Amino acid sequence: MLVKILGGIDLISSFVFLMYAFGMHPPLQFVLFCAGLLFLKGLFIFKGDLLSAIDIVSGFVLLISLLMLPPMVFLWMPAFLLLAKGFVSFL
Repeated sequence: MLVKILGGIDLISSFVFLMYAFGMHPPLQFVLFCAGLLFLKGLFIFKGDLLSAIDIVSGFVLLISLLMLPPMVFLWMPAFLLLAKGFVSFL
């Protein structure tokens, strides 16, 4: 059950990245919420989960995207990686 909740966080965060990639601007509170959840999920790296590094980097890119629009590669790569992680967690 916890894996599906964490996967849902990945899916929601990937949609935020896709919103930025397609020129839409999600609400500030929603972006901060997703970035905070990604940072919290990233703390699993201390338990040995190396894929949690994706969460930490993605949370950082979300925070950067509040100040400026990063290059498109920094929006598409985390979007697809988080989408893949979220999809696999529901299998």
